[in-house]
Amino acid sequence: MVTVWFDGGCPLCRREIALMQRLDRRARIRFVDVSDGAASDCPTNRSALLARFHAREGDRLLSGAAAFAAMWRAIPVLRPLGEAARFPPLLALLELAYRGFLRVRPALQRRMAG
Repeated sequence: MVTVWFDGGCPLCRREIALMQRLDRRARIRFVDVSDGAASDCPTNRSALLARFHAREGDRLLSGAAAFAAMWRAIPVLRPLGEAARFPPLLALLELAYRGFLRVRPALQRRMAG
């Protein structure tokens, strides 16, 4: 079981998580919305969970691209991508892309909200 903490207050995040929930037909992912502050099993402080994507795979807490890769590995159709991300150079590229996304995320959120 993979646990994913996400920002349910973010329209982009809600869309992506809705897609992942549809793809997670075997219910291998536990999705936890931390936007309302109700999550009681947060592995780190709430502001860190809202700032970056986090997941727990087994006993490992992951963030950023590594957390996405863990989520992908739990979904059969995305598993090959998640497995490929175990290759350190690919994971590094995915992390760079994720950090780039984080820089434009606020502008994208404003566009989707408006």
